[in-house]
This record gives sequence, C-alpha cells and structure tokens, in this order.
Amino acid sequence: MDTLQQFFAQLDIWQILSAFVFMIAIIDPFGNIPVTINMEKRGIKISAWRVCLASLIILLAFLFAGEWILKIFGVKIEYFAIAGGFVIFLMAMEMVLDIVIFQNDKLEGEIGSGSSIVPLAFPMYAGPGAFTALLAITAEYTTVNLCIALILCILVLYFVLIGTHWLTKFMGQTTLYIIRKFFGIIVLAIACKLMFANLAAIFVPALPVQ
Repeated sequence: MDTLQQFFAQLDIWQILSAFVFMIAIIDPFGNIPVTINMEKRGIKISAWRVCLASLIILLAFLFAGEWILKIFGVKIEYFAIAGGFVIFLMAMEMVLDIVIFQNDKLEGEIGSGSSIVPLAFPMYAGPGAFTALLAITAEYTTVNLCIALILCILVLYFVLIGTHWLTKFMGQTTLYIIRKFFGIIVLAIACKLMFANLAAIFVPALPVQ
C-alpha cells in the first residue's frame, strides 16, 4: 500500500507531458517515415510491435543502467546533462536547418538490412541520441514519470509504424516536414535549458539561507 502511495505521489502530469514531447521529438517517428517506406521498397518486412518492444526494452535498460555507468566513470549527472544538451543541440540543428552532422551511413552498412529491428529499433529509434537525451533529463525528471513518457512515446511510434502509408497520403510530405521543424525548435529550446540550467547549478554557488 505504501509503495502504491509513493508511486502516485511521484506522478506529475507536467513532467510526463514535457518528457514525452522531448523524447518523441528525439525519436522522431514522423520524420523517419521516409526511412521506413524506403526499407519496405527494398523488400524488408517491418514488424511494428517487434520494433517498438525492442526500442522500449533498450531505452528502459539504458534509463536504469545509465546513471550507474556514469558512476563507474566518476561523471556527475550535471556534467553529462551539459554534454548531452550540446549533442541534442546539434541534433536539433539538423532538424531545423536540414543539414547532416551525425553520419550513420557506415554503421547501417555494417549491420546490414536483413532485419527491421536493426537498424530501426537500434540505432534509429533507441540509439545514441535517445540515450544521451534520457541521461541528460534524468536530472530534471523522476524515473517514474520518464518511464510513463517513454511508454507513451513507444505507443505513438507503434501507431506511426502501422499507419505509415496512410499518414503519408493523409498528411502529405509538406505537413510531415513542418512537424519535423516544429519538433526541432522544441528540442533546440530544451537543449539550451539543459545546458544553461546545469551550468548554473555547477558554477553559481548556492544562496545562503535567509
């Protein structure tokens, strides 16, 4: 009973909503629709539920093990949040300016195209960008709220994957392009918040208690 009360006490709808918007922008299921369509044209059968399940397992595993990994290397979460914020800033610039900063061609060539889980679940949806984002925002959000936000993201991803062709016809390439730009600006703002808030936490001394 106490455990259940603690669980509900940690729930914060605004944290869940904020983390959801941030992570869905990083995972970018709408922006990656052309990739899934191209894979299907190449004869690769995409299993939506397998891709989503694999993505969720990978992201949750990294969420719970990521801080432990940082402790091994003696890195505080605030420092990682600043570094992660910078990487996320570069990812947002890709989305907003239509430029390529992170090259994945060689990686995709090595892992091949025989499975929809690779490279869809990893490294596209649950990849370095999502890992960095998760660890960066653990300093801002509770684990419970992050888990719920991740599950909601994966649900959206599932419906996007099973409705890829319908979404492309209904929304059109222009609408999908605008959505990607919109999420890019959101990611850019959150990246700035991560960097400056954690810089302030490190370099600005705590104010004396009145």
